[in-house]
Amino acid sequence: MSLGGNQDRLMSDINVTPFVDVMLVLLIIFMVTAPMMVQGVNVDLPEASTQPLPSGKEHLIVTVNTQNQVFINDLQVEPDFLQEKLIRILKNTKDREVYFRADKTVSYGMVVRIMAEIKDAGVEKLGMITVPLQEDEKTPGKKQ
Repeated sequence: MSLGGNQDRLMSDINVTPFVDVMLVLLIIFMVTAPMMVQGVNVDLPEASTQPLPSGKEHLIVTVNTQNQVFINDLQVEPDFLQEKLIRILKNTKDREVYFRADKTVSYGMVVRIMAEIKDAGVEKLGMITVPLQEDEKTPGKKQ
């Protein structure tokens, strides 16, 4: 007879402490790296004296940068295939609305060409994205 109990039994409990430690380390890594993963297209937008439109949904944005590269949101597209890509994207959507932004150094001809491609893709509403004018630039007759 042994009074100390049976020491030869297998332990069936899982030790979760190492799992929790690993999860906390992964959480910290993701929290630190997530802000660095934000990507976008740098564009120097023209300024205009309009008010921003309220919006609560994600919009389709076509961008032209200083190198005349065309992007649909963050995906680079060849200008010759822009219309084809937009037709595919908008095929199953009822709201055919696209916003367009171009760097202010892009030639007028390129802007008109891209706008024509967007409209030819069946877009019903084409909005322009600009930067608001500075307060001192809004004053009429004031020279800088």
